[in-house]
Order: sequence, then structure tokens, then C-alpha cells
Amino acid sequence: MIYRMLALNIDGTLLQTNGRMHKATKDAVEYVQGKGIYVTLVTSRCFPSAQKVAKALKIKLPLVTHQGAYIAAPDSEPLLVKRINEEITYDTVQLLETLPCQIRLVHEEFSLANKFKLHNNLLAKTVFTSGDPMFYSQQFVPTLSEYLHEQKVAPPKIEAYFEKPRDLEDARTAIEKMFTEIQAIKLDSLRLDIVPAGVSKLDGLAHLGSHLGFALKEMVYIGDSLDDIPLIEAAGLGVSMWNAGYDVKRASDWVTRSENEQGVAYMVKEHFRKQQPIEFLRKMKIIKK
Repeated sequence: MIYRMLALNIDGTLLQTNGRMHKATKDAVEYVQGKGIYVTLVTSRCFPSAQKVAKALKIKLPLVTHQGAYIAAPDSEPLLVKRINEEITYDTVQLLETLPCQIRLVHEEFSLANKFKLHNNLLAKTVFTSGDPMFYSQQFVPTLSEYLHEQKVAPPKIEAYFEKPRDLEDARTAIEKMFTEIQAIKLDSLRLDIVPAGVSKLDGLAHLGSHLGFALKEMVYIGDSLDDIPLIEAAGLGVSMWNAGYDVKRASDWVTRSENEQGVAYMVKEHFRKQQPIEFLRKMKIIKK
């Protein structure tokens, strides 16, 4: 199979646990781009945060961000935007406020969160050091529902961080019963991403692929989280990181090294060194476009 696109998750995949990207990873992405392979990012992060990573990798392709709700390239009009409308946002926040959790409305231009104190230090670090660039406004308010009563917001995504897995499951069950306009995506035992109905990383990458003229079977996808499973299963070659959970690994065709062992670089070099450059394949009329 000839693969035309490489799609990468960011956290737990491209980045090490210290939040940095290893030079070997950058070199591997440059190597595969040199062979004519398109590279993009597929992430739950907001667009400005993903754009920061894309710039370091010299990726100019549209990025699939906000769990697939916002697809755009740097300095271009968005290819796709789906939002949770203002009324559903308000009702969802009111529901989440009945449970102990950090709630974050993630707009493409700013984020808005409640001041709920997370006692789990590792989780708190995740929320407050999400990699968002300096110019991305992050505001905290005592009570989100009170703020939204005066200032309406229609974000592409709502994040909820819990301290107890039971509270997360209660929130997910309630959302499924109360709303048809949104869906809750479980990233791990303590985090939910809430997006418009029909939105997912899988649908986002399929939309981008259709725009570029590629099918999912022509793509390699590398990820590590529960929300990566549908894409790992649907891609032509689905790859999981060694640091991924059992269910993620079980869904994949290939398990590479961990994020701290440059798993992306290892997989890319091992696989794509065997594939001829796209321009050569085109000249040989093995591919048409």
C-alpha cells in the first residue's frame, strides 16, 4: 500500500512527557515531507496551540483541531467549523456545575474556565500548562453559568476535568440522556471533551482527506489516547504509542516506541524508508496524482 498522508496526535505522541519535542521527531517529519508525503496534526487541542506545534514542524496543511470541530491552515479561512450553540453551552455548563470538576470552554480565540481547584496535582498541571501560546487568552471566572448568562459563547468544544472516574461517568451518562445536539468523548478516566454531535477526530480527518482527494486507507495515523481508537482502526495503517493504554494498542496495526523514546521518529523511519518518493511513483505511473 502506498501512503499519501501521515496524521499525528500531539500530546503523548509527538511530545515527550516534559512537553518538548525531540530533534529526532522533527527530523523524521522533515524526512517524510521530503518524500512528498502530506503531514497534518489531529488533536483535541485548540487551533492556536496546534498551530504552534505545526510551525515547529513546518506543517502548512490544514490542522484537525478541537477534536475535529475546527479545521484550518495557518493564515487561511477555516475549512470546517462546528460549534455548540449558546443555549446548549449554557445548559451543559449548568449540568457540569452539579459535579466537582474543572470546566473549560475552548474557543479558537480564547478559553474560559471556572476557578474550581483541582486537588490532583498531575491533573492540575495538565489543565494549566496545555501548551497554549502566549497570545491565546485564558480567563478564569468564579461561576461559568453566571458569566454565560451575561456573555454568550458558542465554542467548538467544552473540556471537563474530574478527580473521580465515577463523576466523569455520571456526567457522560447525563449528557447522553439530556442532549442530542452534543456528544461526550472520553479521553481517559478523568477527562471528557464535549463537542457538537457528529464531530470526532475521525470525521475531521476524513473531511480533510476528502478535501485533498485522499481516502483514509491512504493515510498513516499515530496516536495514544482513547479518542484516537476510531482513527487508528480506520486508517490504512493505524499506529499506537508504547505509552498508550491496552485498548488503544489492541486497536492498532503497529505499536511503536513510547513518546520518550521517540516512537514517532522510529515508526516513520522504519516504514517510510521502504516507500519510494511520491514524485518517483508518479513518474513511473504507479500513482496518478
